[in-house]
Amino acid sequence: MGNDFLESLFGLRDRTAVVIGGTGVLGGALADGLAAAGAFVVVAGRGEDRGEARVSAIRAAGGDGTFVSVDATSRASVRALLEATIHARGRADILVNCAGVNSAVPYHEITDEDFARVLDTNLTSTHLGCQIFGGHMASLGGGAILNIGSVSADKPLSKVFAYSASKAAVVNYTKNVARELAPRHVRVNVLCPGFFPAEQNRKILSAERVAAIMGQTPMNRFGNPEELVGAALLLCAPAAGSFVTGAELYVDGGFTAMRF
Repeated sequence: MGNDFLESLFGLRDRTAVVIGGTGVLGGALADGLAAAGAFVVVAGRGEDRGEARVSAIRAAGGDGTFVSVDATSRASVRALLEATIHARGRADILVNCAGVNSAVPYHEITDEDFARVLDTNLTSTHLGCQIFGGHMASLGGGAILNIGSVSADKPLSKVFAYSASKAAVVNYTKNVARELAPRHVRVNVLCPGFFPAEQNRKILSAERVAAIMGQTPMNRFGNPEELVGAALLLCAPAAGSFVTGAELYVDGGFTAMRF
């Protein structure tokens, strides 16, 4: 009986979830979690080999999905992703915007090109996903969009200036789009991870920086990608999150609770 209750809240059977950035570490973990909850998962990203490997892992675990190549910064490519999803499944019920890059250089060395690249990948891709998939979901009568923010949206962090600016914008943008789409029953929320070492941030994790992070993280450790799944299911599942929109949920070991 307990399992039936949890399934009624968090189950995603017969739902189609699209994870843009599903070829990455965090996006891949979210894709796995959505598939384990019963969703058919469209793993979308630039890396075909990694995407196909992720789909193979999902199928090996008893789930189902497919890979679709996408340039998340291109309106035409994101539109083609939606069309491919509709062709394969008839609809898209859930979108996770998880494309992201960082630029770990000193402030005075950030180039215009690098600053634009980070904002384009982190913010413009979120806008395109929300607008294109949000419109589709509104036409269906509802859906859920989950954007990916960061603890750096709340607390300025050194060496990630463009990244922090982009993630702060993603949080603000999420709240605006949530207000816009709420009357059409499309929920839009933002999940803000703390420190989950991945490809784009390992290069700045010197011993000194790790010590500083741990000193501001009450749980005194880094997060594991799988620890984002429960929060994502809460925000994506139609029953569990039915009255949750415009929310920012931090999964950060207490990092944002520290103010001194």
